[in-house]
Amino acid sequence: MKNRSASRARGFSLVELLTALAILMIVCGVAFEMLTQAMQRYHTDSQLLNSFQEARFGMDQMVRDINDAGYPPRNEYMSSVSPPVNSYASTPFAWGPSGTYPGSPCIIGTNCTAPNGYDIIIETDIDPQNHNGVEWVRYKLIGTTLYRGSISKANFSPSDPDGLTSGFDVLVPYVQNVMNNPSAAELAAIQAVYPLMYPGGNPVPVFQYFCESADHPRDCTDPLASTNDPKHVVSVIITLIVQAPTGDLNTGRPLVVQLKGQGRRVNPDY
Repeated sequence: MKNRSASRARGFSLVELLTALAILMIVCGVAFEMLTQAMQRYHTDSQLLNSFQEARFGMDQMVRDINDAGYPPRNEYMSSVSPPVNSYASTPFAWGPSGTYPGSPCIIGTNCTAPNGYDIIIETDIDPQNHNGVEWVRYKLIGTTLYRGSISKANFSPSDPDGLTSGFDVLVPYVQNVMNNPSAAELAAIQAVYPLMYPGGNPVPVFQYFCESADHPRDCTDPLASTNDPKHVVSVIITLIVQAPTGDLNTGRPLVVQLKGQGRRVNPDY
């Protein structure tokens, strides 16, 4: 009886301990691998969500600014013989040959340096409650950064909204990693993952302008459009292609979101 009790108290053999340790290491390895993948997925999703939120915020602000383009119109001051130039919007979208604005509107797609697919200047009173006059609000894509800036409209005419809003003392970074007009290498890398994002393998304009026409608003560069100058832009389609700062940690592929919006000018013709 004594020998049998001693035999039962010997415990596990070395082989049994090594086997249990090996199983434990395998389980821990699988658990850590799953945890690592989950953390990488969380990081990837967070990067993509942050990029989407930044782009969404920028899109919403641009749509609001375009909707308010041309406010307040000149006809609000018809009772005044010569109201201050900066008290009303001369045009909804502020362009013209340097030094001649607003008297000589340019032709979009022909002799307009801007507006173009990556640049827009909106003339509006962004804070009418303060009664501080009209501003020029500019959005311009430089490289992969979309800049935004606003400045009080100059109280003299003719003026140069392009020149007065082009400095980096006015423009500040607004949306980062905008890939509408990427380098050839960047475009190829994104298109390999998102083949439909760049039709024909070409850059995608941020802004597409639609002008008044006899039947319906048309792309301002369309030969059938009856108007093709900034004064007669009635809507702008906005496309933002934004890439997350880092790629997918598992696959290395770029993480990109595309947003579309449309601003419609609600103020009268000019």
